[in-house]
Amino acid sequence: MSGEPTEWEQGLIERAARRQGAIVAGLAVVVLVFLVLFSARHGFFDLKVYYGAVNYWIHDHGMLYDFLKPNSKYGFTYPPFAAIAMVPMAVVPWALAMVISVALSLAATYALLRWMVLPIALRERWTPWFVLAVAALLIAAFEPYRETITFGQVNLLLIFLVALDLLVGLAGGKRWAGVGIGLATAIKLTPGVFILYLLVTRRWRAALVATGTATVATLAAAAVDPAASREFWTDALWDTNRVGSLAFVSNQSLQGVVARLNPEHPSSLAWLVLVVAAIGVWAWRVRRASLAEGLALTGVLGCLISPVTWVHHLVWLLPALILLADAGLRRRGMLVFAAIAYAVLCSRLVWQWEYGFGGVGGFLGSNAYVWVSLALLLFLPLRSAVDRPDVAQLRERDPVAA
Repeated sequence: MSGEPTEWEQGLIERAARRQGAIVAGLAVVVLVFLVLFSARHGFFDLKVYYGAVNYWIHDHGMLYDFLKPNSKYGFTYPPFAAIAMVPMAVVPWALAMVISVALSLAATYALLRWMVLPIALRERWTPWFVLAVAALLIAAFEPYRETITFGQVNLLLIFLVALDLLVGLAGGKRWAGVGIGLATAIKLTPGVFILYLLVTRRWRAALVATGTATVATLAAAAVDPAASREFWTDALWDTNRVGSLAFVSNQSLQGVVARLNPEHPSSLAWLVLVVAAIGVWAWRVRRASLAEGLALTGVLGCLISPVTWVHHLVWLLPALILLADAGLRRRGMLVFAAIAYAVLCSRLVWQWEYGFGGVGGFLGSNAYVWVSLALLLFLPLRSAVDRPDVAQLRERDPVAA
C-alpha cells in the first residue's frame, strides 16, 4: 500500500484546512477590532528615548545619561553596554529604526512560539501552522505584549536571549549555554535573576559562562566610555526619579504594591520581606522544574521582585501562560485559571485606578496584575522534564522546528 492519502482522506484534509483557515481569519478580525478599540498607542516612546540618547552620544558627543527625551523627564536608564548594542540606531533613519524594532520583536516572538508552542502541537498531533497562528494572535491581544511593541521596548529580545540559553543551549547540552543570559543581563540588569536560577539548580558551568559574559560585556562598555559607566554605576542606577513614581499604577511589582499603600513613604522593610518570601517560594518550586518551567517561574519572579515592573515588563509572564494553557489540556481547572489570567492581563484593568487607588477596591484592583503573577508563582503546575519534548527531541521529529 502506498503512503498517499485516498481521495476521501484528501477531502477530509482539505476541509479541515479550510475550517482552520476560517478560524484563523475570524480570530484575526476579532483581535484587530480589539486592538483598534481598546489598545493604547504609545508612539514608540521608549524607542525614541533609545534613539535620541544613542544619537546624542555618538553624533553630538554628549554624556549618555544627560540626554532627556524632548518635552519629558525621561532619559536612558540601561547600562552602557545596552547603548553599545543599540549603536546601529545612530546610522539609520527614525522610520527604519521603528521597522527594525518591530521586526526584531516579531522574530523573537516567532522563536519563542517555535520553542514552547510547537512541541505542544506535535505532542497533541495538531496542525502546527494552525496552532502557531492562533497562539500568535492571542499573544497580540496580550496587554504587556502590545505595550512592548508600541513602546518600542527590548523585552522580547531579552526573552529570546534567555530562552535561547535555556531551551536550546542547556536542553541541547551546548557549551555556550549562559552567553545569552549574560548578554541580556549586561543590557538590562533584571535578567540577572536567571543567573540565580542557574545557581539554584546547580548548573554551574552555565552560571559561570553567564556571569563571565555579563562581566566582560560590562567591562568592554567601560573601556569604550569610562565616564558613562562611572555615571551609571555610581548615580543613574540608584536614581529612581529617572524611571518615575514607584506608586504609579503601571508598576506591577511587589514594590509597587507596597508603594501604593503609602506613596509618600513606602516601607522598605515590607518590600524586603515580600521579596525574600517570593524568592523562597520560587527556589523551592524551581528545583524540581523542567527548563521550560524554570524559564516560566523565573520570569514571574523577576517581575515580582524588581523594584519597577511596568506593565510591558509583564511580557515575561508569557512562558508561564503558555505552560498553564498546556496544563489545561489535562486539567480543566488549569484551563480556567489560564483563561482568567489571560483575560485579566489583556483587560487594562489596573488603569481604572490610574488616578487613585485608595480603599479595599483600589488596593485589589490597582494590583490586579501582581495577584496574577503571584498565582502563577504559587500554582503553575510542574511536570517532569521527561514528559515534555525538549528542543533536541523536537529536532528529531521536525528538523525545521528548532
